[in-house]
Amino acid sequence: MACEIAIIAGPTASGKSEASIALASRLNGEVISADSIQVYRHMDIGSAKLTRDRMRGIPHHMLDIMEPYEDYNVSVFSREAAKLIRDIQGRGKFPILCGGTGFYIRALLYGIDFAEGETDPYVRERLQTEAGAIGIGKLEERLKGIDPVSASLYHGNAKRIIRALEYHELTGELLSDKNARERELKPAYEAAFFVLSMPRDMLYERINRRVELMMDEGLLDEVKKLRELGVKRDMTSMQGLGYRQIYDHLEGRYDLDTAVEEIKKQTRHFAKRQLTWFKRERNVKWIDVTEYENAEKMAEYMAGYINGTI
Repeated sequence: MACEIAIIAGPTASGKSEASIALASRLNGEVISADSIQVYRHMDIGSAKLTRDRMRGIPHHMLDIMEPYEDYNVSVFSREAAKLIRDIQGRGKFPILCGGTGFYIRALLYGIDFAEGETDPYVRERLQTEAGAIGIGKLEERLKGIDPVSASLYHGNAKRIIRALEYHELTGELLSDKNARERELKPAYEAAFFVLSMPRDMLYERINRRVELMMDEGLLDEVKKLRELGVKRDMTSMQGLGYRQIYDHLEGRYDLDTAVEEIKKQTRHFAKRQLTWFKRERNVKWIDVTEYENAEKMAEYMAGYINGTI
């Protein structure tokens, strides 16, 4: 197939990073991260950011480009990722988009424009203040009454819940209806879109082990340092799974064991929502990772698919 970019997506802990590196090694590629938390400096453990050693010399982009007190959103991602694709292609290399933030991937792939009038910082700030006063759960209940599809997809995600309420307030339209229309758009790139999957019990076990490893590697101290830098609980960076639960522990809302179990539970729920999101995408090639001996074998198949040899 004629292909301009590859996309490797899937739920958290499914092995996307290893697969993208292996594919980049085969295709003279460079990796663009499609992760809404790995963009932040000082947030390495909880975001499962790759170390330099694990990158194996493959250039990675969209990592460590923001301070954790700065706001980052899909518009910024789409603009910067599109520039990177042009730059990588201009140097004769192959762009590989890798991540689990389906909203970001869709926005880039379909060239979605975020029009004036769909956002308002004053409305958003009011909703954020309200969430702080009565809890995001109350706003999620409100969203269920307005847009149950969005409420289901964004369960527990304060940023997305507030965005759906903001969009409805400003436009009178459901965000889920807007997303459905966008799924009918023609892609801006010819892409080989791979989504990694595995049996649910295996995925959940991998998630549990990853959370335990993050704690062993020092997630608690990482969040302590972020607080010392002045990062607040309601900032965009702290909406990342793991960070908000540990922050809540440090604020006295949980004991540490409860916080860790909450991270595991919420991450499993998030993985389920990621799979639901990607099942709605078009022209996706699903990859069962259990059918391959390792990431190298998986990348061999992907490269053959991209090159039209299989």
